[in-house]
Parts: sequence; structure tokens; C-alpha cells
Amino acid sequence: MKDGRAEGLAAIVLWGTLAALAVELSAVPPFLLTGIALCIGAFVGGRAIGHRPPPPAALALGVYGLFGFHFFLFLALRRAPPVEANLINYLWPLLIVLLAPLVVPGVGFSRRHGFAALLGFAGAALLITAGANSLGSGQLAGYAFAAASALIWSTYSLMTRRFRHFPTAYVSWFCLVSGVASLACHFALEPRYWPREAEWLYLLALGLGPMGAAFFLWDRAMKRGDPRVIGNLAYLTPLMSTALLVFVAGAAFTPLSFVAMALILAGAWLGR
Repeated sequence: MKDGRAEGLAAIVLWGTLAALAVELSAVPPFLLTGIALCIGAFVGGRAIGHRPPPPAALALGVYGLFGFHFFLFLALRRAPPVEANLINYLWPLLIVLLAPLVVPGVGFSRRHGFAALLGFAGAALLITAGANSLGSGQLAGYAFAAASALIWSTYSLMTRRFRHFPTAYVSWFCLVSGVASLACHFALEPRYWPREAEWLYLLALGLGPMGAAFFLWDRAMKRGDPRVIGNLAYLTPLMSTALLVFVAGAAFTPLSFVAMALILAGAWLGR
């Protein structure tokens, strides 16, 4: 597909494996995990990492997106209950749809795409909260950090469209610099940890897939496709993630899960 949907769907499928891989890496501190995975992901671009670094504006945008998103998300998970933080973070596909007319030239607001995004968010909310016994009373700062992560990823995604003349190969440098910054946060904020031999295999899979190739595919999708359509498709991520956890980790579907899936699929169909 020349409209970016194939690349977007491929990135979403890879992101759908993130939770299953994270289960196997639960002992690894989050900034260390992110730093190692992003540094591995930098080499998905092949020889691009050996070429001259991108212009400062492009590099700043990439680090803003990849590092900023993970930095504020992990701060949110430290300050607020994980379910609520994850729920607020999943505002980013909705923000892509709502902010596209403001950021991307030539894209107007569509009520159909807006309604599709709301359906997708409702489905994601049900999936995320289905396994929670109760919603906690997280600190306000944690919620603000989660909202910041959502805003960063949505605006980064949309701004890549305005920098469409920059090659996707620059994502290698985005991953490398963001990975090094994440490792610096590990040494500053987290206890020292060295992954076990078995964990390196999962870290390699994480770096090559959802935290490597997925970013390259997403960059191509946002540069080539309608951001409103790609944003709505992104709500398939929690659906795929939940389905994989059921298959791999032995989790169970609930009636709410099926309602959530119906809402997400309806939103994806309506916003196609």
C-alpha cells in the first residue's frame, strides 16, 4: 500500500509483542531495558549509523520523540498506578487524530475520524482496565507525566510528516542517541543491574522488533499515509498485545475483553 497503512500495521503488530517480551524482562530496570533495546534498534538501519549524523533539527525531533516518550512514561509509572498511567498514555492515537489538522498542512478535521478515535480509545480503556481490581489514587504528577508522554509521541509522529524530506534512515541515530540517554538515566536513577544470559535473547528480540524495526516502519507510515487513519489503526496495539498475552502467558479473555475488541475493530473500520 502506498498510503502507509501496510507500514503502520507492521509497526503496530511489532508493538503488540512488547508486553509479552516485557513479561520476560520484568526484572530488568526500565531505563536499562530501554537503553539496551534502543541501542540494538539503532543497527536495524544497517549502515545508516555509520554515515554522517542527521541535521540538529532532525536529531532533536527524534530524541524528543523516542527518549522523551519513554522518559515521561517511566516517570508516570513510578508516580501513578500503572493501569491509570497506561490508560492516559494511550491518548496518543486520539491526539494524533485531533492534532493532525493543526500540525500537518492540508489535513482537515473529520468527524468520522474523530468518532473512530473515540471508539478506539474506549476499547483500549476497557482492555487496560479489565484486569484491574480497582483504579488507584495516583499522584497528580504521575498523571501529568503520562499525559506528557502521550503528547510527545503524538506530536513527534505528526512532525515527522513535516520533516518528510529527511530519510527514514535517520531513525538509526534517533535510537542510538535516545538509547545512550536512557542508559544515562539508568545509572542516575536506578540500581545497577546486569541482565542474565536468557534475558539477552529477549532484549535482542525487543531491540530488533518493537523498539527497532517498528520505529522505522512508523516513520515511513506517518510520512506516506493519512495520520488520522494511521492514528486510528494504532488502537489495534492493545488488542494484539492482550491476545498475545492470552496465548503466551496464559491470561484469560473476559466478556469485557470481547466488548473492547469490538469497539477497537469498529473504530479501525470506521477510520479506515
